[in-house]
Amino acid sequence: MKTRTLLLLIVFAAIAGFAALNWTAFTTPTNLSLGVADVQAPLGLVMLGLLGLLIAFFLIFVLYLQTSVLFETRHHAKELRTNRELADQAEASRFTELRVVLEAGLQRQADLDAQSRFAVLARVDKLDADMRAALEQSELSISASVGELEDRVTRNSEGRSVNVIS
Repeated sequence: MKTRTLLLLIVFAAIAGFAALNWTAFTTPTNLSLGVADVQAPLGLVMLGLLGLLIAFFLIFVLYLQTSVLFETRHHAKELRTNRELADQAEASRFTELRVVLEAGLQRQADLDAQSRFAVLARVDKLDADMRAALEQSELSISASVGELEDRVTRNSEGRSVNVIS
């Protein structure tokens, strides 16, 4: 129980106890002036009645405030829920947009990779062809040089044998 509620209950109990202890004084009739007329009534009961009306008025006021706060809280909760849904949708939209941008970037990178791979393979093929041509040319050159050397050796050996025989 809240401290405020407990304090109010203690005050109401004290007022009820005071009224019970002094009930004869509360019910003793006296002359009361209403401004336009004089009335004979018990002053204590009139004051207790006014206190009861004041308490009822404040209870109704508190009930009204509680109800208005409850409605306002529900309204704010509904607005908050709507704003949260909008924020979630915006976030989902940003994620979708980010995914599209990333996919486009990855596709562009894959295209560049394929182009560079094609260029490298073309260059390797060209270098391979150039190397094969150079090897063939070297082979032909070496073969020609070997053939020429064989011819010289053959001519030298024929010339020497002719010289030796002669």
